[in-house]
Amino acid sequence: MIDLRLVREHPDVVRASQRARGADESRVDALLAADEARRAAVKRADDLRAEQKAASQAVRKATPEERPAVLERARALAAQVKEAEEAQRAADAALRAAHLAIPNVVADDVPPGGEDDAVTLRTVGEVPSYDFEVRDHLQIGEALGAIDTERGAKVSGARFYFLTGPGALLEFALAQLAITRAVAAGFTPVVAPALVKPEAMEGTGFLGEHDEEVYRVERDDLYLVGTSEVALAGMHADEVLDLSGGPRRYAGWSSCFRREAGSYGKDTRGIIRVHWFDKVEMFSFCRPEEAAAEHLRLLAWEEEFLQALELPYRVVDIAAGDLGTSAARKYDIEAWFPSQGTYRELTSTSDCTTFQARRLAIRFRDADGRPQPAATLNGTLCAIARTIACLLEVHQRADGSVHVPVALRPWLGGHEVLAPGMTLAAPVPPAAA
Repeated sequence: MIDLRLVREHPDVVRASQRARGADESRVDALLAADEARRAAVKRADDLRAEQKAASQAVRKATPEERPAVLERARALAAQVKEAEEAQRAADAALRAAHLAIPNVVADDVPPGGEDDAVTLRTVGEVPSYDFEVRDHLQIGEALGAIDTERGAKVSGARFYFLTGPGALLEFALAQLAITRAVAAGFTPVVAPALVKPEAMEGTGFLGEHDEEVYRVERDDLYLVGTSEVALAGMHADEVLDLSGGPRRYAGWSSCFRREAGSYGKDTRGIIRVHWFDKVEMFSFCRPEEAAAEHLRLLAWEEEFLQALELPYRVVDIAAGDLGTSAARKYDIEAWFPSQGTYRELTSTSDCTTFQARRLAIRFRDADGRPQPAATLNGTLCAIARTIACLLEVHQRADGSVHVPVALRPWLGGHEVLAPGMTLAAPVPPAAA
């Protein structure tokens, strides 16, 4: 959640952020009203408790003649205190609800507009040209024996799939490459749970307006995560972190689940937009003043990974109206998909400032030893299924084979090419490659 002091002292800043997002400005006024009502409820409860304490002392000092009236006054005050405390609890709940309803405040230089207004910052790599009819990733994957969506649908329904043979090896290769590079960059690898409690989902901003996008296991009151960001953030809930040595970084592996509500008819073919996929996610806790620089570092690591995969891409600065609830700023990296003749999102990285940490009570100690909300940032290092789709398309050849980027070869038995009907080989340890 946003800093309540910011809302009190600079409400117009928050209203401007709401306008930039295309969100309801009246929520700011509702939050201010809830804050005022809560403070009034606290004052009334405190005042009545003080009166009750004075009345209790008066009972002990009262003469026999005064005692009945003083006792009656004490009993009346006790009832009023109970009523005031209940009103305070209700005011606390109303304030929290109003507070949770406002997304993070957009950074000053975020582009205005919506989904179509992202600003391209740079384009890297040349878009490939082909002297044959380009196939999409599903055609290529089926010919290689790498992707089976028909049986995926038979077993699990639409937007599910099997990765088989070279497709399965590609998944493991990408995961190994991503984790290996992340560890080399100083990230702690984490295998994160895919089921989390509601507190973790709410704390990271994935409930409320995003309810329709997530899967809920109602019997156990648990949620399937759409990204390991949720579990990685929740891992340090209610903790005070030592950030004296710099940001604390994790590379989380988990399966991810998304209902894709509202996306019917979009990317229904293949494995670009699916209900389940595996992902390696970068997550960082740092001091708020370090967040902007850390955001650029996460973006740089994403770019280095896509360069290792020999994929052409562009970096875009996402417009305010297309930001998620918790993000103050987000950069997407869109890779080239030849079958569609366009760039499509492959990774993203978001600076969530102190928004998630305030919800989850994640703090660090400042120079004076006082606990302060930490900043949190996340970034996709590799969303496996979509990356496989892009690799197959970009690196396709006329004979149906697929070029294997040099960085992936150690994890694919040293093969330089994936070809239909090929014999699979065991991975070669990187040191021996």
